[in-house]
Amino acid sequence: MATPAPLAIHSHFFNSNSPTRRNPSQKQFKIPETNQTPSFETNARSSKSTHIHKNQTITSKNSIGPRNITKTRALQELVSSGSMESACYLFEKMSYLDTYIWNVVIRGFVDNGLFQEAVEFHHRMVCEGFKADYFTYPFVIKACAGLLYLSEGEKVHGRLFKSGLNSDVYVCNSLIVMYMKLGCVECAERVFDEMPVRDTVSWNSMIGGYCSVGDGVRSLVFFKEMQNCGLRYDRFSLISALGAISIEGCLKIGKEIHCQVIKGLEMDVMVQTSLVDMYGKCGVVDYAERLFNMIFPRNIVAWNAMVDGYVVNAHFLESFSCLRKMLEDDNLNPDCITIINLLPSCTKLGALLEGKSIHGYAIGKGFLPNVALETALIDMYAGSGALKMAEKLFGSMIEKNLVSWNAMIAAYVQNGQNREAMELFQDLWSEPLKPDAMTFASILPAYAEIATLSDSMQIHSLITKLGLVSNIYISNSIVYMYAKCGDLQTARVIFDGIMGKDVVSWNVIIMAYAIHGLGKISIQLFSEMREKGIKPNESTFVSLLSSCSISGMVDEGWNYFDSMRKDYGIVPGIEHYGCIIDLLGRIGNLDQAKRFIEEMPSAPTARIWGALLTASRKNNDIVSAEFAARHVLSTAQDNTGCYVLLSNMYAEAGRWEDVEQIKAIMEKEGLKKTTGCSMFEKNGETHRFINQDRSHSKTYLIYNVLDILLRKIGEDIYIHNVYKFSLAHLMKNRAKSPQHHSVRLAISFGLISTSVGKPVLVRNNTRICEDCHSAVKKISEITKRELIVRDPKCFHHFRNGCCSCGDYW
Repeated sequence: MATPAPLAIHSHFFNSNSPTRRNPSQKQFKIPETNQTPSFETNARSSKSTHIHKNQTITSKNSIGPRNITKTRALQELVSSGSMESACYLFEKMSYLDTYIWNVVIRGFVDNGLFQEAVEFHHRMVCEGFKADYFTYPFVIKACAGLLYLSEGEKVHGRLFKSGLNSDVYVCNSLIVMYMKLGCVECAERVFDEMPVRDTVSWNSMIGGYCSVGDGVRSLVFFKEMQNCGLRYDRFSLISALGAISIEGCLKIGKEIHCQVIKGLEMDVMVQTSLVDMYGKCGVVDYAERLFNMIFPRNIVAWNAMVDGYVVNAHFLESFSCLRKMLEDDNLNPDCITIINLLPSCTKLGALLEGKSIHGYAIGKGFLPNVALETALIDMYAGSGALKMAEKLFGSMIEKNLVSWNAMIAAYVQNGQNREAMELFQDLWSEPLKPDAMTFASILPAYAEIATLSDSMQIHSLITKLGLVSNIYISNSIVYMYAKCGDLQTARVIFDGIMGKDVVSWNVIIMAYAIHGLGKISIQLFSEMREKGIKPNESTFVSLLSSCSISGMVDEGWNYFDSMRKDYGIVPGIEHYGCIIDLLGRIGNLDQAKRFIEEMPSAPTARIWGALLTASRKNNDIVSAEFAARHVLSTAQDNTGCYVLLSNMYAEAGRWEDVEQIKAIMEKEGLKKTTGCSMFEKNGETHRFINQDRSHSKTYLIYNVLDILLRKIGEDIYIHNVYKFSLAHLMKNRAKSPQHHSVRLAISFGLISTSVGKPVLVRNNTRICEDCHSAVKKISEITKRELIVRDPKCFHHFRNGCCSCGDYW
């Protein structure tokens, strides 16, 4: 059911037909007299740079006859109005040309976003013998930045040394902005360090540049150094510094700057809005609200900052309420940024209908195509489970940047389509875009789920080669990837090598040991985490409770569940409740599990009822299983697993009519049982087996080894739980005996393909059945080998006739 607040604004987005209004600000040139050096409106210049400009004149070789003031003014007016086609036509008709006139056209191209044309026009200017000056180069450099042309920007930088303008403040400031925008921080720092004279714009360019590349610490350091050098900050310095505080979450420094603003700078809307944004991103929503209410008049930027503040702090309903107030109080229509900020609320509230309405509003307003907005819509659709819509939107995008690719890769992973994510990741390498840290952080979970260990090692090597291994997000993902691929030892080595471990690092390693059934080590790691001063979060307790559930530590699980709220003020979520249901199922207390579900403060989801269904299956309680199944079928989208599990229980109970009924339902709904597949990797090659598989080149040897093992453990094909089945059913399913299930075939192949004493790791795409679980325990005992089977939930480590799961999975 959609929430009230989203519904309140649904009609506005769905029915809005008002035209898009654009009010671009136009920068004006100052037309010089014919006997004067051209001068433009610029920022404050240093005394040294001003001296250079006053002594620079137009050389005779760059001019042809006297300048026509009328035509020059007409050219200026055309450029200012954005009529660049007409401006170019007039330019070609002018009999007198000089550097100033070339600059007018180049700046016109840049101001109108025609960066490619600006660069080409500059090339033509040079080829025709006109000398670029200290006004030409900033425009050309800005065009290079807009086109992301690092090589062209470096060429322009090289020409500055020949023209003697490499020390000009205005030109150097433009270089700093360009290099920062292109991510070349060291180049920007070199330009700044070599400047003989720096003005406020120079410092602002560095402060804002560091902020744009996500380095809030360096940005704040430069903000402090600027004041130490005797320069007073302006509004642009403050806005960048407040942005840096938002990145780092340094609330204390933010309050100090706020005090400085109150004491020494007039509060305008831009600074106030930046303060609202800073307090919102630092988690102090009440401060942000208080400041926001003091802004008058409030523009769309201020409203957007407040909406974003609510979303960042998970106040999703309030974000919709804020939007409604914006519409009613200030009569402002949402712009592109409003929509981008609001879409995460649609995802978190499950308001897919409202998300679609917002998408329609964006189309009606002409906001699309827009890469940032389209990427946000992909995130929204993917997070709402509408993966097909996300795919369609991604495929229709005219322009895709790296963020768009990352969003689609993450969308596939988020919806369990790991193979599609890996295929898209491979497609990305054929694009001119270069994968970044976020790309790898998005794709590594897919590798963790379906890639082989050798594949994982290859992508790890690639990450190391690209110099991204020091990124903590990637390091955390690599730890999880190795753990899921069965190499827990390598996962621990990488974890130990992470500098500045954050809470996610600890959560990942705790979960790594949890899925391998080593709950005691998980608890030890949690103690180490607290000793190092790392505060646990919701995900920490999911990892801890999963450890207790998988390892059967019931008392410890209850203690941690109680500690969440009592000691850390964390409200339990669905995953936490699911872990407790697993624990209660382990001890067979299904009645208490049902009462526990009834007392939950939120509505139980398919995850909760699925946990009760699994517990009922393990305890052979068919009544509880039917009770849980009814709820699963009413809440889950994919009911295949539920039907299969219930069918197996009916079969074991001899209720053949119910079995046939479930089969009929599955056929009617087009549901098919997942084909069991087990995989073993040898020398980088993955060998796949299905039940009763005879397609492998070494089938004869595999079956001979398996038959020997089965005889040694005393297992007979005809005695598997025969008391549960009718004679007709046994005869019908004789060929489907668990004796030749895929996991046994894979283990047999693994035993003959590895050296004596080495562990055998098999990956299974479905839950291992009870017969195979029992058989593998016995095989591990007679072979004196560790046999590791990974199923969708956890790793089963079989050693000396025992399993790490404690026979509960």
